[in-house]
Amino acid sequence: MEPFRYSAAHALTQMRSGELSAEAYVASCLERIESRDRDIHAWAAIDPELALRQARLRDRDHRGGPLHGIPVGFKDVIDTVDLPTQYNSPIYQGHRPAWDAAIVALTKKAGGIVMGKTATTEFAYRHPGPACNPHNVRHTPGGSSSGSAAATADFMVPIALGTQTGGSTIRPASYCGVVGFKPSFNLINRAGLKFVAESLDHLGVLARAVEDVALFVHAVSGIAMPAFAQAPSQRPRIGFCRQPDWDQAERSTQEILEGAARTLALKGATLSELTLGPPFDAAREDHAVIIDFEAARALEFEYQQHRDKLSPPLLASIEAGWRYSRDQYDAAMTRAVGYRTLLASTLREYDFLLTPSAPGEAPEGLASTGNSMFNRLWTLFGVPCVTLPAATGPKGLPVGVQVVGPYGADTRTLYWADWVHRALA
Repeated sequence: MEPFRYSAAHALTQMRSGELSAEAYVASCLERIESRDRDIHAWAAIDPELALRQARLRDRDHRGGPLHGIPVGFKDVIDTVDLPTQYNSPIYQGHRPAWDAAIVALTKKAGGIVMGKTATTEFAYRHPGPACNPHNVRHTPGGSSSGSAAATADFMVPIALGTQTGGSTIRPASYCGVVGFKPSFNLINRAGLKFVAESLDHLGVLARAVEDVALFVHAVSGIAMPAFAQAPSQRPRIGFCRQPDWDQAERSTQEILEGAARTLALKGATLSELTLGPPFDAAREDHAVIIDFEAARALEFEYQQHRDKLSPPLLASIEAGWRYSRDQYDAAMTRAVGYRTLLASTLREYDFLLTPSAPGEAPEGLASTGNSMFNRLWTLFGVPCVTLPAATGPKGLPVGVQVVGPYGADTRTLYWADWVHRALA
């Protein structure tokens, strides 16, 4: 098997045994990028010699590290000192920060390699970038972490960083058939991320295996590595949550979720239906108020100085944000605290929730990145979410299922996500 197909965990084992060098691993990934990215457009910036220089340094450093020699892609809203950071905006064409974002510096400290910058929507918001879905280039890879999802799905890199303000990690991971993890809010330090909505922006991780996601998050955040090899000490208690907007999911997605629930029950899980109920009815509207109110202010410089270079969808969102009053914003933020408290109480009865990752397969066309209806609430609540490839839909494209855990229970949520992944496989 070519090294570019290795998971990060397998590559680490190979490098520690001396059977693989970091340089050979990176070179194999670069060859894959060279052969495929002219069609997929997953990368916004890449410097092959820079990546190889980092790999050679890792090969000479025998101290190692939890990410020793592992190439990582970084969404192009995360600042990097060695590569341009352009936010998919003509305003920042050729922009070179004088610093690394905290997550980049932490990745380097753990022995990881900055492979390049992955394509994003404009400022990680709605206006699409150039990336295509590697399963069918006529379809979107999702957004806003478009390039990160496409690059991991197409074996260009084992791990890539994304962000999520609405559904920007979970949805593209589902569309591209990879594992996507949105951790508890601010679990991963966000310094050096170009904020859209500071109260909602999460850093996310995309990979082809839950173990790789856990390995990365453990390395950069310090949370415990899940004990994947241990059998569960109890039958998992699963809340099957069809909300929000179950009736707007494609029928094939509904059938895949219902089939997954039956399979998990056969594997020993205890399942019960969970309905969030009226206390959460205004949560979607509150998410919309918060994201637009904060985005309008976060992008005030760009709006004042470079309005002609902003896309119409972004201009509309900024102008909507200025129409909300401070009282409306404060009320939404206050209710958000209440939702989080109520959800924490509800989740005491469950180990995790099972819910859709997206309405269905990736839509055809690149003018839209799809609908985040099944992600916004969990982003607002700040809880850990994992999407797992579960099936292929009628168009031949991946469909994921989403595991949602209690706030702060990231290690446990990753453990159960791996259990679900294995059970469905």
